[in-house]
Amino acid sequence: MQFWLVAVLLGVVEGLTEFLPVSSTGHLIITGHLLGFTGDAAATFEIVIQLGAILAVVHLYRDRFLGLVRADPGRRLSGVRGLWLLFLTSLPASLLGLFARGLIKAHLFGPLTVALALAAGALLILWVESRRKRPTCFALDDITPALALGIGCFQCLALWPGFSRAGATIMGAMLLGLDRKAAAEYSFIAAVPIMVAATGYEFWKSRELMDGSGLGVLAVGFAAAFVSALFAVKWFVRMLTRSTLKPFAWYRLALAPLVWLFWSR
Repeated sequence: MQFWLVAVLLGVVEGLTEFLPVSSTGHLIITGHLLGFTGDAAATFEIVIQLGAILAVVHLYRDRFLGLVRADPGRRLSGVRGLWLLFLTSLPASLLGLFARGLIKAHLFGPLTVALALAAGALLILWVESRRKRPTCFALDDITPALALGIGCFQCLALWPGFSRAGATIMGAMLLGLDRKAAAEYSFIAAVPIMVAATGYEFWKSRELMDGSGLGVLAVGFAAAFVSALFAVKWFVRMLTRSTLKPFAWYRLALAPLVWLFWSR
Protein backbone atom coordinates (compact mmCIF):
# COMPACT_ATOMS: atom_id res chain seq x y z
CA MET A 1 0.00 0.00 0.00
CA GLN A 2 1.31 3.47 -0.85
CA PHE A 3 2.73 5.42 2.08
CA TRP A 4 0.47 8.43 1.53
CA LEU A 5 -2.64 6.24 1.85
CA VAL A 6 -1.28 4.69 5.06
CA ALA A 7 -0.67 8.22 6.32
CA VAL A 8 -4.26 9.26 5.59
CA LEU A 9 -5.76 6.18 7.26
CA LEU A 10 -3.63 6.45 10.39
CA GLY A 11 -4.21 10.19 10.58
CA VAL A 12 -7.96 9.71 10.40
CA VAL A 13 -7.88 7.00 13.08
CA GLU A 14 -5.79 9.22 15.36
CA GLY A 15 -8.01 12.25 14.87
CA LEU A 16 -11.26 10.34 15.40
CA THR A 17 -10.14 8.55 18.57
CA GLU A 18 -7.73 10.88 20.43
CA PHE A 19 -10.38 12.91 22.25
CA LEU A 20 -13.09 10.25 22.57
CA PRO A 21 -13.09 7.81 25.53
CA VAL A 22 -12.08 4.86 23.32
CA SER A 23 -8.24 4.84 23.39
CA SER A 24 -6.36 6.05 20.33
CA THR A 25 -3.55 3.65 21.31
CA GLY A 26 -5.72 0.57 20.83
CA HIS A 27 -7.02 1.79 17.49
CA LEU A 28 -3.59 2.69 16.15
CA ILE A 29 -2.27 -0.73 17.17
CA ILE A 30 -4.98 -2.53 15.19
CA THR A 31 -4.74 -0.18 12.20
CA GLY A 32 -0.94 -0.33 12.12
CA HIS A 33 -0.93 -4.12 12.14
CA LEU A 34 -3.61 -4.34 9.46
CA LEU A 35 -1.59 -1.98 7.25
CA GLY A 36 1.74 -3.64 8.08
CA PHE A 37 3.07 -0.36 9.48
CA THR A 38 4.85 -1.03 12.77
CA GLY A 39 8.21 -0.43 14.44
CA ASP A 40 10.21 2.75 15.11
CA ALA A 41 9.02 4.51 11.96
CA ALA A 42 5.39 3.94 12.95
CA ALA A 43 6.01 5.22 16.48
CA THR A 44 7.62 8.39 15.11
CA PHE A 45 4.77 8.91 12.67
CA GLU A 46 2.22 8.60 15.48
CA ILE A 47 4.00 11.39 17.38
CA VAL A 48 3.64 13.77 14.44
CA ILE A 49 -0.01 13.03 13.69
CA GLN A 50 -0.87 13.47 17.36
CA LEU A 51 0.23 17.09 17.00
CA GLY A 52 -2.40 17.46 14.26
CA ALA A 53 -5.12 16.32 16.66
CA ILE A 54 -3.85 18.72 19.33
CA LEU A 55 -3.93 21.63 16.90
CA ALA A 56 -7.57 20.84 16.07
CA VAL A 57 -8.58 21.38 19.71
CA VAL A 58 -6.54 24.60 19.90
CA HIS A 59 -8.38 25.81 16.79
CA LEU A 60 -11.86 24.87 18.05
CA TYR A 61 -11.28 26.40 21.48
CA ARG A 62 -9.05 29.25 20.32
CA ASP A 63 -11.02 31.82 22.35
CA ARG A 64 -10.33 29.83 25.50
CA PHE A 65 -6.63 29.49 24.72
CA LEU A 66 -6.31 33.17 23.80
CA GLY A 67 -8.03 33.96 27.10
CA LEU A 68 -5.23 32.15 28.93
CA VAL A 69 -2.75 34.64 27.46
CA ARG A 70 -4.99 37.69 27.78
CA ALA A 71 -7.38 37.42 30.73
CA ASP A 72 -11.08 37.66 29.93
CA PRO A 73 -12.99 39.40 32.77
CA GLY A 74 -16.13 37.45 31.87
CA ARG A 75 -14.47 34.05 32.22
CA ARG A 76 -12.87 32.55 35.31
CA LEU A 77 -11.02 29.92 33.26
CA SER A 78 -8.70 32.54 31.81
CA GLY A 79 -5.52 34.46 32.55
CA VAL A 80 -3.37 33.42 35.50
CA ARG A 81 -6.24 31.57 37.16
CA GLY A 82 -6.89 29.51 34.03
CA LEU A 83 -3.22 28.66 33.68
CA TRP A 84 -3.12 27.67 37.35
CA LEU A 85 -6.09 25.31 36.91
CA LEU A 86 -4.52 23.65 33.87
CA PHE A 87 -1.22 23.35 35.73
CA LEU A 88 -2.94 21.61 38.63
CA THR A 89 -4.67 19.21 36.23
CA SER A 90 -1.44 18.42 34.39
CA LEU A 91 0.77 18.08 37.47
CA PRO A 92 -0.08 14.58 38.82
CA ALA A 93 0.26 12.72 35.51
CA SER A 94 3.35 14.73 34.54
CA LEU A 95 5.15 13.81 37.75
CA LEU A 96 4.08 10.18 37.67
CA GLY A 97 4.97 9.89 33.98
CA LEU A 98 8.38 11.45 34.56
CA PHE A 99 9.37 9.01 37.29
CA ALA A 100 7.54 5.88 36.11
CA ARG A 101 7.96 6.13 32.33
CA GLY A 102 10.43 3.24 32.14
CA LEU A 103 8.30 0.97 34.30
CA ILE A 104 5.18 1.79 32.29
CA LYS A 105 6.85 0.93 28.97
CA ALA A 106 8.38 -2.22 30.42
CA HIS A 107 5.31 -3.63 32.15
CA LEU A 108 2.15 -1.96 30.82
CA PHE A 109 2.74 -1.70 27.08
CA GLY A 110 1.83 -5.15 25.79
CA PRO A 111 -1.12 -6.87 24.09
CA LEU A 112 -2.70 -8.19 27.27
CA THR A 113 -2.19 -5.08 29.40
CA VAL A 114 -3.56 -2.72 26.73
CA ALA A 115 -6.59 -4.98 26.22
CA LEU A 116 -7.14 -5.06 29.99
CA ALA A 117 -6.90 -1.25 30.09
CA LEU A 118 -9.62 -1.00 27.45
CA ALA A 119 -11.85 -3.30 29.49
CA ALA A 120 -11.08 -1.51 32.77
CA GLY A 121 -11.92 1.86 31.23
CA ALA A 122 -15.19 0.45 29.91
CA LEU A 123 -16.17 -0.80 33.36
CA LEU A 124 -15.34 2.60 34.85
CA ILE A 125 -17.62 4.31 32.31
CA LEU A 126 -20.49 1.92 33.09
CA TRP A 127 -20.00 2.37 36.84
CA VAL A 128 -19.85 6.17 36.68
CA GLU A 129 -22.90 6.40 34.42
CA SER A 130 -24.91 3.96 36.59
CA ARG A 131 -24.29 5.91 39.82
CA ARG A 132 -24.54 9.34 38.23
CA LYS A 133 -26.01 12.01 40.48
CA ARG A 134 -27.03 15.55 39.67
CA PRO A 135 -23.91 17.59 38.78
CA THR A 136 -22.81 20.35 41.13
CA CYS A 137 -20.68 22.13 38.52
CA PHE A 138 -22.14 22.94 35.10
CA ALA A 139 -19.64 25.14 33.28
CA LEU A 140 -15.92 25.43 32.59
CA ASP A 141 -15.79 28.71 34.52
CA ASP A 142 -17.16 26.98 37.64
CA ILE A 143 -14.12 24.69 37.94
CA THR A 144 -12.23 25.22 41.20
CA PRO A 145 -8.55 24.48 41.95
CA ALA A 146 -9.55 21.45 44.04
CA LEU A 147 -11.66 20.08 41.18
CA ALA A 148 -8.86 20.73 38.67
CA LEU A 149 -6.37 18.83 40.84
CA GLY A 150 -8.83 15.97 41.38
CA ILE A 151 -9.32 15.62 37.63
CA GLY A 152 -5.54 15.60 37.26
CA CYS A 153 -5.28 12.68 39.67
CA PHE A 154 -7.73 10.70 37.55
CA GLN A 155 -5.70 11.63 34.47
CA CYS A 156 -2.89 9.47 35.88
CA LEU A 157 -4.94 6.44 34.78
CA ALA A 158 -4.17 7.47 31.19
CA LEU A 159 -0.54 6.47 31.75
CA TRP A 160 -1.81 2.90 31.50
CA PRO A 161 -1.71 2.47 27.69
CA GLY A 162 -5.15 1.71 26.36
CA PHE A 163 -7.07 3.26 29.25
CA SER A 164 -7.71 6.52 27.33
CA ARG A 165 -6.75 9.95 28.59
CA ALA A 166 -10.14 11.32 27.56
CA GLY A 167 -11.94 8.50 29.33
CA ALA A 168 -9.95 8.96 32.54
CA THR A 169 -10.42 12.73 32.74
CA ILE A 170 -14.10 12.77 31.73
CA MET A 171 -15.03 10.01 34.18
CA GLY A 172 -12.98 11.64 36.93
CA ALA A 173 -14.60 15.01 36.32
CA MET A 174 -18.09 13.49 36.35
CA LEU A 175 -17.40 11.61 39.59
CA LEU A 176 -16.26 14.89 41.14
CA GLY A 177 -19.48 16.63 40.16
CA LEU A 178 -18.85 18.22 36.77
CA ASP A 179 -21.57 18.15 34.11
CA ARG A 180 -20.94 15.58 31.33
CA LYS A 181 -20.58 18.13 28.52
CA ALA A 182 -18.39 20.46 30.59
CA ALA A 183 -16.29 17.45 31.65
CA ALA A 184 -15.65 16.58 28.00
CA GLU A 185 -14.76 20.16 27.06
CA TYR A 186 -12.38 20.52 29.99
CA SER A 187 -10.86 17.19 29.00
CA PHE A 188 -10.14 18.59 25.51
CA ILE A 189 -8.55 21.79 26.84
CA ALA A 190 -6.59 20.09 29.63
CA ALA A 191 -5.23 17.57 27.13
CA VAL A 192 -3.26 20.19 25.25
CA PRO A 193 -0.51 21.04 27.79
CA ILE A 194 0.21 17.45 28.83
CA MET A 195 0.01 16.13 25.25
CA VAL A 196 2.30 18.88 23.98
CA ALA A 197 4.81 18.07 26.72
CA ALA A 198 4.66 14.31 26.14
CA THR A 199 4.70 14.61 22.35
CA GLY A 200 7.54 17.14 22.43
CA TYR A 201 9.60 14.81 24.61
CA GLU A 202 9.01 11.82 22.33
CA PHE A 203 9.63 13.98 19.26
CA TRP A 204 13.02 15.04 20.64
CA LYS A 205 13.96 11.45 21.49
CA SER A 206 13.06 10.30 17.96
CA ARG A 207 14.64 13.21 16.08
CA GLU A 208 17.26 10.97 14.46
CA LEU A 209 14.50 8.97 12.76
CA MET A 210 13.09 12.04 11.05
CA ASP A 211 14.54 13.19 7.75
CA GLY A 212 13.40 15.27 4.80
CA SER A 213 12.46 12.30 2.64
CA GLY A 214 9.30 11.54 4.58
CA LEU A 215 8.10 15.08 5.28
CA GLY A 216 5.37 14.89 2.63
CA VAL A 217 3.92 11.71 4.12
CA LEU A 218 4.11 13.20 7.63
CA ALA A 219 2.30 16.32 6.42
CA VAL A 220 -0.51 14.22 4.93
CA GLY A 221 -0.96 12.30 8.18
CA PHE A 222 -0.82 15.53 10.18
CA ALA A 223 -3.55 17.11 8.02
CA ALA A 224 -5.74 14.00 8.17
CA ALA A 225 -5.50 13.93 11.97
CA PHE A 226 -6.33 17.64 12.18
CA VAL A 227 -9.44 17.44 9.99
CA SER A 228 -10.79 14.24 11.53
CA ALA A 229 -10.22 15.53 15.08
CA LEU A 230 -12.23 18.65 14.23
CA PHE A 231 -15.11 16.45 13.15
CA ALA A 232 -14.81 14.08 16.12
CA VAL A 233 -14.74 16.79 18.80
CA LYS A 234 -17.72 18.68 17.32
CA TRP A 235 -19.74 15.47 16.99
CA PHE A 236 -18.86 14.30 20.50
CA VAL A 237 -19.97 17.56 22.14
CA ARG A 238 -23.29 17.46 20.28
CA MET A 239 -23.81 13.79 21.18
CA LEU A 240 -23.32 14.46 24.89
CA THR A 241 -26.35 16.74 24.98
CA ARG A 242 -28.63 13.77 24.28
CA SER A 243 -26.79 10.58 25.27
CA THR A 244 -24.67 8.96 27.97
CA LEU A 245 -21.21 7.49 27.50
CA LYS A 246 -22.37 3.88 27.85
CA PRO A 247 -22.13 3.11 24.08
CA PHE A 248 -18.41 3.85 24.28
CA ALA A 249 -18.07 1.34 27.12
CA TRP A 250 -19.69 -1.46 25.10
CA TYR A 251 -17.53 -0.53 22.12
CA ARG A 252 -14.37 -0.73 24.26
CA LEU A 253 -15.34 -4.15 25.59
CA ALA A 254 -15.71 -5.39 22.00
CA LEU A 255 -12.40 -3.77 20.98
CA ALA A 256 -10.31 -5.20 23.84
CA PRO A 257 -10.04 -8.82 22.55
CA LEU A 258 -9.34 -7.54 19.02
CA VAL A 259 -6.36 -5.53 20.28
CA TRP A 260 -5.02 -8.58 22.08
CA LEU A 261 -5.47 -10.82 19.02
CA PHE A 262 -3.94 -8.44 16.47
CA TRP A 263 -1.02 -7.38 18.66
CA SER A 264 -0.11 -10.86 19.85
CA ARG A 265 0.28 -12.28 16.35
